[in-house]
Formats: sequence, structure tokens, C-alpha cells
Amino acid sequence: MSEPFFKRNSRPLLIVISGPSGVGKDTVLHRMQERGVPFHFVVTATTRAPRPGEVNGVDYHFLSNDEFAEMIEQNELLEYAIVYNDYKGIPKQQVRDALASGQDVILRIDVQGAATIRKLAKDALLIFLATATEEELVQRLTARKTETPEGLKLRIATARREMNRIYDFDYCVINPEFHLDAAVDTLLAIIEAEHNRVVPRVVML
Repeated sequence: MSEPFFKRNSRPLLIVISGPSGVGKDTVLHRMQERGVPFHFVVTATTRAPRPGEVNGVDYHFLSNDEFAEMIEQNELLEYAIVYNDYKGIPKQQVRDALASGQDVILRIDVQGAATIRKLAKDALLIFLATATEEELVQRLTARKTETPEGLKLRIATARREMNRIYDFDYCVINPEFHLDAAVDTLLAIIEAEHNRVVPRVVML
């Protein structure tokens, strides 16, 4: 029996899903998980307080400032940054173990964190999540009602600045209101296409 002309690339991908606050990163990832896709979703460490409904170890690893500082000192984070006065970081060993198992790895991080990952792993797949319009983004941030007026103003200003970083990414996916599954379908199509590249991405961490 002859060998197939072309084999689908089975190398695991390191996939970064990023974008401004309010574009729906968490919502998109939750829907992907509900669909049972065979990816490893990295749980980010953070010093911010849990929001209503968030579960420690599932949505985030919620840590004290001292616990987070210990992770920094022990070099246990792939990247970390201050985001709206709280620390967020990616546990290094979690990512390495998932890649070693052959699974595609999904990172949910802010725009500055995505730039750090690109420096560490040039073949990481960077996907920017956005709303259709700036007005829609502002409406989403306002509707969350999780910020003080000053905090909301900061998030909106930061989001506008982060939109200018879109060309640092490989793809942009629009997550329109009430069309969540369409955004997820697009993300999954991008990931499938990347597994069919003639020259595969090779991630070394």
C-alpha cells in the first residue's frame, strides 16, 4: 500500500487567543470547552478577586500577592504582567506538559502577554479576538457593571490602544453579539487549517 501524498501535521500548536477586555475571550473559550474539543486550556494564575460564578482552578488560579511572588521567584511562569492593577501569569510547567502530551494548547492572555509569547516561541499561533465595532465593545464593558467609573474609563482607553496591536497577530476573529458559535467555528477552522500547513509550526519552550 502506497504512502499518502500528504499527511496532516500532528505537531501540537501553541494557540494564543487575545484581544482587549470585553471582546469575549472567556465566553469563546467556555463554548469551545462545551463542544468538547480536544485541546488543553491553560488555567491562568491571577491575583485579582474571583468574579461571581468563577471557580478557582477552573476559570483561574486565584492567588494572593505572596503566592504569585513566590511563583515569580521560582521561575514558574512562562510570562506575567500587571493587568489593571492585578498580576496575571501563565504557569510554565502546565504548558510544557500539555505540549509534550501532543495536545494543542490554548492560552487566554492579554495583548502584552501575547507579544511576550511570540518572543519565546516564534511559531506560536496568535489570534486576535475583536468586536465588530468600538461602540459594541464599550457597550459590553459598560454592561458588565464590574468596574468603577474610573476603572471603566481605563479599560476603554486601554482597549482602544490595544486595537492598534492587531497587526502583531496572525489572524483576527470577530466575535459579534449573539453569534458566539460563528466565532468559535472560525477559530476551529483556523486551527484545522494550521494543521494542514505544508511547513508546520514547531513550538519549542
